[in-house]
Amino acid sequence: MNMRESLKIFKALCDETRLKIVEFLLSGEKCVCEIVPFTKRTQSTVSIQLAKLESLGIVESRREGKSVYYKVSNPNVKKILKIIKS
Repeated sequence: MNMRESLKIFKALCDETRLKIVEFLLSGEKCVCEIVPFTKRTQSTVSIQLAKLESLGIVESRREGKSVYYKVSNPNVKKILKIIKS
């Protein structure tokens, strides 16, 4: 992992909502319908933050019918969160 990638992840995780979302997704793929109540934010807010995380390559999505599922796609995210928490 290079410095630029690390900084990109740190910047993304500076937002409380994005940090909550990423921590939640570390346990596995989740539907937006599960993420919204977990974060206690509106669906609109969660969708905006998920789009930001996806544009940065931190999460990826897949559509199944009307539902959209997200998961952490960058393996370095877990390492960085571990560093932040220690």
